[in-house]
Amino acid sequence: MTEKEPSICEEKIFNELFRKHYEPTTKYIYYKCGDLKQAEDIVQNVFIKIWRLCASIIYSKVKSYIYTACNNAFLNEVAHKKIVLKHQKSTKESINYESPDFLIEIEEFRVELKQAINNLNAKQREVFLLSRVENKTYREIAEITGLTVKGIERRMSLALKELHEKLGKHFKF
Repeated sequence: MTEKEPSICEEKIFNELFRKHYEPTTKYIYYKCGDLKQAEDIVQNVFIKIWRLCASIIYSKVKSYIYTACNNAFLNEVAHKKIVLKHQKSTKESINYESPDFLIEIEEFRVELKQAINNLNAKQREVFLLSRVENKTYREIAEITGLTVKGIERRMSLALKELHEKLGKHFKF
């Protein structure tokens, strides 16, 4: 570090760097991953790392360091996700569908599902059961109930949303 360059370890200088580079760097990572929360997390972690290593980073090269570190952090997350997915795939293949634990979980889910369906309001429950149990099309349900197809779609959407909220914990989305 030369004498003319400011020190990143000074809080004022670091805050200026953060304000100047946080938003563009976050956008850059967001364009790569498509998830704003993930992009913000990556960039924030890089700035924490910069603060910890401030004495070893040259001010004139900090912009390059920020972008490189963010890109590397993103690539590390992608690599980690690949490993996790590979592991999940291998564990899914080894599930014993005849095990007592699995059968108990299935039965518990059935009970929760029935309870969640019964807790739907009458209009939503009617549409849901006609569609999912009776395998009726929205047009057939509209004829039976005297509603429009759009009305049926709206009720079904609300029913599915409510069921998702109550049963979403059983699924990884």
